[in-house]
Order: sequence, then structure tokens, then C-alpha cells
Amino acid sequence: MGPAQPHNKIPTLGRIIRSTLIVMVASAAAKAISLAQTVIQAEKFGKAFDTYVAASDIPDLIVIVISGGALVQAFLPVFSDFLATDDKARAWRLASAAMNTVFLAALALGAAAFVLAPWLVPNVLAPGFKDNPEQIALTVELLRILLLASLLFALGGLFMGILQAHQNFFLPALAAVFQDAGLLFGIYFLTDSMGLHGVAWGAVIGAVCYVLVQIPGLIHFGMRWRPVLGWSLPELRLVVRLMIPRVLGLGLVFWFNLRFLRTFLGSQMAEGSITAYDWGWRLMQIPETLLGTALAVVIFPTLATLSSLGDLDGKRRALNGSLRYILAACIPAGFGMMAVGRPLISLLERGEFTAELGDMVYGTLAAFTLGLITHAALEVTARAFYADKDTMTPLYTAVLGASINFVLALALGQLMQAAGLALANSAAMLVEVGALLWLLRRRWQGVGEDRLVRTAVRALGASVVMTAAVLLVQAVMDALGFGMSTGVARTVVAIAAAVIAGGAVYFAAGWALKMEEIRMIPGMVAARLGRERPATEG
Repeated sequence: MGPAQPHNKIPTLGRIIRSTLIVMVASAAAKAISLAQTVIQAEKFGKAFDTYVAASDIPDLIVIVISGGALVQAFLPVFSDFLATDDKARAWRLASAAMNTVFLAALALGAAAFVLAPWLVPNVLAPGFKDNPEQIALTVELLRILLLASLLFALGGLFMGILQAHQNFFLPALAAVFQDAGLLFGIYFLTDSMGLHGVAWGAVIGAVCYVLVQIPGLIHFGMRWRPVLGWSLPELRLVVRLMIPRVLGLGLVFWFNLRFLRTFLGSQMAEGSITAYDWGWRLMQIPETLLGTALAVVIFPTLATLSSLGDLDGKRRALNGSLRYILAACIPAGFGMMAVGRPLISLLERGEFTAELGDMVYGTLAAFTLGLITHAALEVTARAFYADKDTMTPLYTAVLGASINFVLALALGQLMQAAGLALANSAAMLVEVGALLWLLRRRWQGVGEDRLVRTAVRALGASVVMTAAVLLVQAVMDALGFGMSTGVARTVVAIAAAVIAGGAVYFAAGWALKMEEIRMIPGMVAARLGRERPATEG
């Protein structure tokens, strides 16, 4: 492949900012819908929702390892090579071959899970359900319905990778919103007559929407599907070779985080432990998705293009800027989640939880929040390796993290129940991300670590000041009668007041501490208005 002209292939800073904002807004909408789902779930099912959570493990695993993570991160760098050299014929041939292969793989795995479901549920997914035949039967039924959604998500995940390689982030982001909207439809309208089956069919509706929303974008970019497998294509074989380590890594992470930690150990702990773990994880994922995943999704195609062009300095700049943004945004977000976690949980569960379960959820959230920064950093750091077509190194570090997770989960789970499982996850993630950054520093001759340390220290200082302000506002709101037990509207007002005050104080403190990420906001606004500069600057 011949070299491409960088100025034609690398998006400007302004475009990256716009794309990130699009993904963030769409993610916020999806999270708002997801929170609405959580509220309704708590009202209608309470702890009984453990059954649906257990049933979703295998369908979720199929989606994650085939398309949601593994395929996209193996496919996009290879696909981007062809786009960088304007070889569209080979690009679309690869896309067709990958699409057909993904569909057959998801179909085969889904069929096997469908047949084996009666054995998988009591022996692999949830041994704690063995004494309840009705719960096992319901879990099997839900699992089989959700397998339909996993088949659609497998294709939709590849569609997402194709569009993102073309620097189109709007339709994939919109698809995620419609996905959650479909699930909310099932929860709100179908559960009265169908129970948990309505939730499962809502997930299928969401999967259909996820696929259909992205098809116009594929047509716009000239996608031409061909009924060929193309297993002899060297580029498809490269995708498969890159994908296998990623499949193993994702499967490992999924197994420990959800299967082993949440479902297997959680089902043998105090009642409600699975729910507490799931709630803590989902709440931590709100800032992690908005701040970490949104940026990682947008920066990945840029890193892949820079890798195709052999621009090492550009990659260093892009990675460093991304990590500084994560530090500047996630450190205060973590402090904020700790401060407003209890009223937020109270708002969402609306009296459906016992005091004991509410404490379990907050403890799990606090433990997960300690790993917020590293979870967000992993999104970008791992993609730096994938952009270089290296999926083995992240696998090695994932094994390291999972091993630490395993040992700590057994020990801390006994001491702290669900919160101990979450704390084990956070500690393991710190080691995993640290190892990846150390290896990148050696491979790329530095990652601008001095700037990263300065940003972290200043963000930490500004966050301490912010937290003091948030606690003060909460005390004032409590005195004015806007506490957790004063009704939904008053709780919303109290949380909003604390968040707004905290954000304003953090901005002011960051400016006073000369945080570059705060002081560059006027420049970012200028880029948004069209006075753009290359993404690798700064």
C-alpha cells in the first residue's frame, strides 16, 4: 500500500471535538433512557431482576466477543488501511466477507447456546438457582429470546465499525439511543402482560432498531454487499488473526467481571448481591461512557490512520491529549459520584430497596468509582495497540488483570460482599492500565508522561475543592428541605444544584491552578466555530 497524504486523512481537532460531542450527547441520551429502565425495573421486579441479568450473560458474551469489541477493533485498522489509500474496492470486499463470516459465527454460537441452555443455566451461569426449578426454566426462556438480539447486534457492531472508519459517528451513536429506546419500550409496555419476557422482547426490538438506523449510512458511503465468504482473502485472515487474541481477552474480562464475579459469586452471597453489583457497575458506567468511551470511539479511527501513515509523533500527541482529557474529566467525575451517589440511588430506586440493599448498592458504586479513571483510560490505551494491529499485548495484560481480579475477589468478597468484588475489579484495572502505559512508553519512546502527571495533580487539587463545594451545597439543600426523603422533584433539584455548583467550582479551581485542559476551552470553542487545527496538535 502506498503512502497517503496525511492532511487528507487525519481529521482536524475541530472535527474530533464535534464528533466527541455527538457521541457524548447520544451516550447521555442513551444513559438517560437506561436510567429510566432501571427505575421501572426496580419498581416492577426488584431483586427478581437477577433472573434476567443471569439470562443475558451468554447473549451479551456473543455480542461482545464477535462484534461489539473484538471484530471492530480488529477490523477497523485493516479497513482503514484501504481507506487511507483510496482502495475502496478492496475495502468493500473485506467488509462483505467480514459481514457474512460474522453472521454465520453468531448463528452457530447462538444455536449451540439455544440447545444447551437448560444445562448452562444451573451449571454455568447461576448455580445459586439450582434449588428453584421455576427460576431456572424462566432463565432458559429469557436466554433463548435474547439470542435473537445477539444475532442482530453482531451485524450492527460491524456496521458501526465501517461508519466510524469513515469518521461518521452520528448514526452509530443514534443507533445506541434507539437500542435503549427499544428496550425501554419492552420494559414499559410489554412487562405488564408478559413479565420478564417483555424485557427480553424489548431487547430484540432494540436490536432491530440498532441495525436499521445504520443502514442509510452504509448506503451513503457506497457499501456493496456480496454473498461471498472470502476466507482466502489475506486481509480477512489478518482480521481473524487480530481478532482471536481480542476474543480471548474480552471473553476473559466478561467471564470474570460478569460471570464469575457478579453471577457465580454474587448468587452465593447475601440476597441482592447480584443486583447491587449490577447497579454499581451501571452507575459507574455513566461517567465512564460519557467521558472515556465517547473519546475512545472517536480517536480510534484517527490512531488507526496515523498508524497506517507511520506518523509516530502524531500518535503520541493524539494519545497524550486523550489521556489528559480523561484525567481532567474523570477525576472530578469520580469525586462527584462519591458525593452524590446516595441521593442518586435514592432517586432511581424510589423506595423499592431496603436500607440494607441501598447500602450495598452505594458500597459497590463507591468501589467501582475508584476504578473510573483506569476504566476510561483503558478504552484509549488499548486502542493504541489495536491501531498498531497488536492485539496480543492487550491480551497479556488482560490475563494479568484477570489473575489479580480473581485472587482479590475471593479475598475481598468474603470481607466486603459485593463491594469487595467491585474493589477487586478496580484494583486489577489499575495494574492492567499501568502495564499498558509502561509498554507504550517503551514502544513509542514516551507518551508525554510529564504532562499527564501535571494534569492529574492539578485535577486532583481542583476536585478536592469541588467536593467541598458539593458537600456544602448538599448541606444547604438538606436544611432547605431538599433531602433524599423529600420526594422525587426535590431530590432532582438537590442533585442538580450540587452538580452545577460542583462543575462551576471545578472549572474555576482548574483555571486558578493553570490546568491546560481548562484554559484551552476557548480554543476548542474556536475550533468548533470553524477555526480548526490538526488533531495531532496540542
